[in-house]
Amino acid sequence: MESSKTTTKGAGGRRGGERKKAVRQSVKAGLQFPVGRIGRFLKKGRYAQRLSSASPVYLAAVLEYLAAEVLELAGNAARDNKKSRIIPRHVLLAVRNDDELGKLLQGVTIAHGGVLPNINPVLLPKKG
Repeated sequence: MESSKTTTKGAGGRRGGERKKAVRQSVKAGLQFPVGRIGRFLKKGRYAQRLSSASPVYLAAVLEYLAAEVLELAGNAARDNKKSRIIPRHVLLAVRNDDELGKLLQGVTIAHGGVLPNINPVLLPKKG
C-alpha cells in the first residue's frame, strides 16, 4: 500500500511539493536598504491609516540614493584631504559645498563637523 507516502505541503497547503524559498523585498526591488523594516516603521509610526505596498519600496530607494550621494561627496572630500577614512568633518564639507544637499540640510547640525572655512574679504591683506 502506498498510503505511507508523505507529501510536504507548499503554496499555502493547497498543493503538494516543495515550499518556495522566501525572497526579501529589498532583493526584489534591487535595493540595499531594508524595505520590510522601513514598512514596519511606517506602519508603527501611524503616519496614515492605510499604507500602499509600494510606499516602503519608494522610501527605501530615496533614502538609499541620498545616502549614496552623501557618501560619495564625503569620500571625495576625504580624498582631497589625503585621508582614507570619512569623518564627520568630511560629511559637513560635502553637504555644505553641494547646492542641493546644502539646501535640503540647511537647518541640520552635524556633530563634530566644525564650520566651513570663510574669511571676510575686508579682513584679507590688500594686494599692492
